[in-house]
Amino acid sequence: MLERAKNALRNSIETKDLEQFNLLVNEMYPIDIADFLSTNSDDILQSFLTNTNPEVHAKILEQANDKLQLRMIRLLDYKEIVHLFKQMSKDDVADTLGRLPTGLRKNILNQIKGSERVSVEELLGYSKDSAGGIMTTEFIALESYLSIHESLDKIREIGPKTEVLELIFVLNKDHELIGTADLRDILSSDGNELLHTITNENILTVYPETDQEKVALLVSKYDLKAIAVVNKENKLLGIITVDDIIDVIVQEQTEDVLKLGGLGGQLKSDESIFYYVQKRIPWLMINLGTAFLAAFTVTLFEDVISQVVALASSMSIVTGMGGNAGNQTLSLTVRSIALGELELKKHWKKVFREVMIGVLQGAIIGLFAGIILHLKVGNPMIGLIIFLAMIGNMMVASIFGFMVPLVLKRLNFDPALGSSIFLTAATDVLGFFFFLGLAQLFLPWLI
Repeated sequence: MLERAKNALRNSIETKDLEQFNLLVNEMYPIDIADFLSTNSDDILQSFLTNTNPEVHAKILEQANDKLQLRMIRLLDYKEIVHLFKQMSKDDVADTLGRLPTGLRKNILNQIKGSERVSVEELLGYSKDSAGGIMTTEFIALESYLSIHESLDKIREIGPKTEVLELIFVLNKDHELIGTADLRDILSSDGNELLHTITNENILTVYPETDQEKVALLVSKYDLKAIAVVNKENKLLGIITVDDIIDVIVQEQTEDVLKLGGLGGQLKSDESIFYYVQKRIPWLMINLGTAFLAAFTVTLFEDVISQVVALASSMSIVTGMGGNAGNQTLSLTVRSIALGELELKKHWKKVFREVMIGVLQGAIIGLFAGIILHLKVGNPMIGLIIFLAMIGNMMVASIFGFMVPLVLKRLNFDPALGSSIFLTAATDVLGFFFFLGLAQLFLPWLI
C-alpha cells in the first residue's frame, strides 16, 4: 500500500498532475514522504519543494534524515529557509542547524533576527546528547498569583505556539519554577481561584548538562508527560516532551546494540564499503588477539590432545556454552546499568548470586553434555571432565558477564562497547584451560 502511494506520488510529480499530487501529499504521513524523497533525485525533490508550501516543508524537514535535510536546505534560498524555520519549533530548528556544515549554518543564522536567533543559538550551545540539546523553549509558564480565569486567557494566547498544552509550569514572583498545574484541573476549577491552589509542587527537574539517557529514565520511571530543564537558580530554561524521549530511547537502544557488536554507537546505511570496514576492523583485531591467546592455551596441552583425540572435538562445547551463558548475563547487566538499576559500589555483592547461577547452569548443562559424551566415547571419565569444566566456565562466564560492565562503567567507559571482548577472552581461554587441564589431570583414566 505504501509503495503504491510512493509510486503514485512520483508519477504525479513526473506528469505534473498537481491535483493528484496535492491529494497524495495531504493523505501521506510526513515520515513516508521524507523516506520517498530521500531515495529520489534532486529533480524530484526540487519539483516537490516548488509545489508545496513552507508548512509542508517544515513537516518533512522534521522527519528527514541528515542527508535529506542538507539536500532540502541547499535547494532553498536563505529567505525560504528562514520562513520554513518559522513553521518549526526552536528545538527542531536547532537540531537541523546542528547537522549542517559550519559555514552554511552561520549563513542561515545571520538571516534569523532578534530573540529567535538568540534562542536557537542557546540551544545550539548545548551538547546534542544532553537535556539542553533536546529541550524545547516553547512551553506555557504562568505566575502562581494569577487567577484561573486569567490563566485560561494566557493559555489561549500562548497555547498555539507551544508543544505541550496540557501541562502548565508554575512560577513564583521571582520567576523560579515551583511546580506544575494540569490543564484538566484548571478547566474544572473556579475562575476566581488562584493558580497556586491547584499547583503540584512535587516536581522533577533536570539541568541542561544532564545526559539524555538519564532524562529518558526519569520520564519513563515517573510516567511524565514532560520534564522541566532548569538552571542552578531554578529558572525554567525549557522542557523535554515525551515524543523527544521516545526518540532518545530508540537512539540509545540502537547505540547499545551496535556497541555490543563492536560497531561503535552509530551506523549509517548509505556509507561506503570503507566506512564499514573502518568501523569493524579495530574490534575484529582485538578479537583476533584474544583468539590467539585461546589458541596458545590449547598448545599448552597438545600432548594431552594427541593422546585423547576425542578431546579435540569436545573442548569447543565448553567454550561455546560458556560464551552463550556469559552473553545472557552481559545483556541483562548492560540493560540494568542503562536503566540505573545497577552500580558497582552498591551491588558488587550480587556477583555471588551470579556465581551460584553459573554453577547451577553449568551443572545442568554439564550433566547432559557428560552423558552424551560418555555414550559417544564409551568412557565415563570424559563425561566427568566436561561436567566439571562446564561448571567452572559457566561460573567464569557469569562473573565476567556481571562484573566487567560494572567495572567499565565505574571507570567511565561505556559498558556496552568493550564488555563482550573481555567476556569472550575469559570464556575461551579459561574454558580451554579448565577442560584440557582436567583432562591432563585425569589422563591415566582416559587412555
